[in-house]
Amino acid sequence: MKKMVIAAGTGFLGTVLIDFFKESYQEIIVLTRGKSENKNNIQFVHWNANSLTGWEEVLESADVLINLAGKSVDCRYTPDNKATILSSRIDSTRVLNEAILRCENPPKHFINSSTAAIYRHSEDKQMDEYSGEIGDDFSMNVAKSWENVFYEVHTDKTLKTAVRTSIVLGKNGGAFIPLKRLTQSGFGGKNGRGNQLVSWIHELDFARAVAFIIDNKITGSVNVVSPKPVRNIDFMRKLRKAVGIPFGIPVSKTLLQIGAKIIQTEPELVLKSRNVIPKRLTENGFVFEYHDLEEAFKICCHEL
Repeated sequence: MKKMVIAAGTGFLGTVLIDFFKESYQEIIVLTRGKSENKNNIQFVHWNANSLTGWEEVLESADVLINLAGKSVDCRYTPDNKATILSSRIDSTRVLNEAILRCENPPKHFINSSTAAIYRHSEDKQMDEYSGEIGDDFSMNVAKSWENVFYEVHTDKTLKTAVRTSIVLGKNGGAFIPLKRLTQSGFGGKNGRGNQLVSWIHELDFARAVAFIIDNKITGSVNVVSPKPVRNIDFMRKLRKAVGIPFGIPVSKTLLQIGAKIIQTEPELVLKSRNVIPKRLTENGFVFEYHDLEEAFKICCHEL
């Protein structure tokens, strides 16, 4: 009987993974800050994401452990928020490492979230796992610390993979819904100069990539993004087409900075150029179902 444990699996990506794996894993357990309960054949187990309080017993004999814990970066980078963004990632990863070491029969594979934001802003060079350039700012330093904590504990019986994701496009959550609303309100033009590249992946390919990593026992850091980053100006144009809005007011960098303060987020989230490609996935034979952004947008709109 195959068993999967998903830490912090109640959000958008957790739901995507549960929907994808529920037929192939007879037992799926979700570690949640909410109450312990059984719902729709999924077992929810309460944890606090930073200490061992008994929840760790569910890791015994798991085939795979996936950690999605971490405060959303869609917020203002105040000192308090910065501290929580970092600690929520570090603490959950650290305590899961500790829990694995205590298992008699530890999970066979530990997949930890990471981020494509680990690479520097790039409008020319494509960043893969071998030659990608990792820089020095808040987002990149969080990503580096996150992966360092993940890898620093050696787990003899447990394979380890850090999945570096970017925008995951899906019908029920993530970035697509606010982007769609923005476009419908007439502000679906380019952001800033529009030259910055957007790395993205459709939710089904995200889940398929995780399954591929498990099936092929791929370890180390893996970019889980589509093979075709697109410029922001083209990203927004294709979104307007999918939504059926013929025009979009461009949003300048200055307006973005003002607007970001109003809605309590950071302009970096749309202005940083994430020119990231999935070299390790493709060289291992992974084939994307949604390598074309227009098709991904069409599916997201059709299924809403």
